[in-house]
Amino acid sequence: MKLQTPVTDLTCKVGISYKDKIMMLGSCFSDNIGSRLKNYGFDVCVNPFGTLYNPASILSAVSRLLGGKCFCEEDCVEIGAGDSRTCSFFHHTSFARKTGSEFIENANASMAAAAEFFHKCNKVIITLGTSWCYRHIGKDMIVSNCLKRNPKEFIREFLPASRTAAILREIMELCPDKQFIFTVSPIRHFKDGAHGNQISKASLLLGIEEALAATPVDLSMNPHYTADYFPAYEIVMDELRDYRFYAEDMCHPTQQTADYICERFLDWALPADEQDTLKENIRAFRHGCHIVK
Repeated sequence: MKLQTPVTDLTCKVGISYKDKIMMLGSCFSDNIGSRLKNYGFDVCVNPFGTLYNPASILSAVSRLLGGKCFCEEDCVEIGAGDSRTCSFFHHTSFARKTGSEFIENANASMAAAAEFFHKCNKVIITLGTSWCYRHIGKDMIVSNCLKRNPKEFIREFLPASRTAAILREIMELCPDKQFIFTVSPIRHFKDGAHGNQISKASLLLGIEEALAATPVDLSMNPHYTADYFPAYEIVMDELRDYRFYAEDMCHPTQQTADYICERFLDWALPADEQDTLKENIRAFRHGCHIVK
């Protein structure tokens, strides 16, 4: 008796290893999986600017990490809706601080450490969340977060698949020394309704497919693939379609779901000769947390 529709067409071209330095950028799904990889002993840096949802903001983060440009007073933005803390349009609100100087100090410390890590890392995992983004009219820039400011300050833009593909290709061209794994977050954005969410996710999936189709393969390196795709979205939609795998908002996956996706990802990405090391690290982590499984 089959009670699932398994996603079985998984062939890993770009995997990860305990020898790798891994940068993870993107939606809160990156945060969830990244924290688990850290717990299991991988050398990982996760979202040094906070959670990023759209492809354009991820490109901005990569450019900043490569250039190492510090944040300054002109980047400071006061959060709206009665919140007097300071943040920037490059960051998630988790980076907000009481004063501009505190924000700049924290943001630059995080970026300096992340930039050093990024220059040394060899694998980058990017999780795309949505094709929708917001452009600040006054600054003429796509923001990572609207910071609860007046909606009249922004215009909403949709990134078509061709634009997402171009952005992903640019990211890869900026980092020729790195391999990439792309994925689409299974977290549903229902602000635009069920159909609108599917249009947004479909555009991301098509953009990744177009970018991967244009990615060269260096056969001299046995062979060396520069980018790959892990179907996290498809696994949740097809294998875990029951609502018991979602949190109370019916949009975000439960911890059990995140554990399952992480397990599937590591089965797919980690070589067979490192699976025993993974099991030992998971056992040690659970022992340290007094988790019995």
